[in-house]
Amino acid sequence: MPSMFTRLGTATIALTVLVTAGGCTRIRDHKGYVVDSTLVDTVQPGIDNKDSVAKTLGRPSFTGQFDRGAQSWYYVSRDTRQLAFANPRAVGQTTLAVRFDASGNVVAVDKSGLERVVNISPNGDKTPTLGRDRGFFSELFGNIGRVGGVGGMGSGGTTDNPQ
Repeated sequence: MPSMFTRLGTATIALTVLVTAGGCTRIRDHKGYVVDSTLVDTVQPGIDNKDSVAKTLGRPSFTGQFDRGAQSWYYVSRDTRQLAFANPRAVGQTTLAVRFDASGNVVAVDKSGLERVVNISPNGDKTPTLGRDRGFFSELFGNIGRVGGVGGMGSGGTTDNPQ
């Protein structure tokens, strides 16, 4: 009989490990532009313009908003991995920046990767602000007595608008 209990215990442990390991899902995801290195290498400064880049690479992920005189198009591609319900972790990223001059000709093509990604940690769920720290009730009842009397008639008004 001890061998039957040993087998049953081993089978139970193996089944538990199998069910637990099956619940841990690994998720791989790709977001953004699908980079084709052959097409990217064909875009050359001094030869291409906005129309040829749009025909070769397609619409950009986003365009530059703060460029003076020149305009930039950005193509962003990111690969992430995630274990079950954890936050996704970037494992690869490609950012292609195509810069144009004022007449729409390609000036530069810059390619960068994951080395330029910065992890930002927000300060909890609240944004710190300068000023007084007032609670709920002081916000709700804080102005009682500071403004003129009830109805605003015959009670003197405020310091900004005396009656």
